[in-house]
Amino acid sequence: MVGVSKERWGTFTLAEQFGNIGSEVGRAAKWKGKDENSFWGAVTRALELLDLTRMDRRWKSRRVEIDRAREVFSDAVLGGHEYNSFLPDLEHYFMQFALRAGSMM
Repeated sequence: MVGVSKERWGTFTLAEQFGNIGSEVGRAAKWKGKDENSFWGAVTRALELLDLTRMDRRWKSRRVEIDRAREVFSDAVLGGHEYNSFLPDLEHYFMQFALRAGSMM
């Protein structure tokens, strides 16, 4: 999803958006402690996609959920000290949306 436009992102369902975010969360989990550049690249992309999702007017009523997902993801990236969150757990959470999006096709 590198370089996805706001307009294209806006054509995705919430399940598709969260599923794509899950891919970046998974990449971050994969590279954590192995390759700092790849890790932080995935973190940055996940945060950018979360921000695009938050700005999507269709999900205005879901902003609390989206904001919480961003907050818990950020916590996991920084060590999970606030919420005891871990990247593999968040990858599992987001990937449920990818499965949902896939079943809708």
